[in-house]
Amino acid sequence: MSRILALIVVLIPGVMAAYGIKLMRDLFFGILQPPIPSLLLQFLIGLLLFLGGLGFVAGFIFYRDRKHNKVQKKFVKR
Repeated sequence: MSRILALIVVLIPGVMAAYGIKLMRDLFFGILQPPIPSLLLQFLIGLLLFLGGLGFVAGFIFYRDRKHNKVQKKFVKR
């Protein structure tokens, strides 16, 4: 059960990051999504979604690896 919960916790920010990439990609093709009024704002929202999702997934993996002592010595908690 805990593995399924961990998968869901990682999956939601992963989908958020993927949607952020889609919003940024749509800027280059000039596709404006309906609730967003401008392309620049759409790009910034996409960038925030991407960085937030990527940061959460990276932090989750780093926390898990640190717990299992699979990181470099300078990252080990003392």
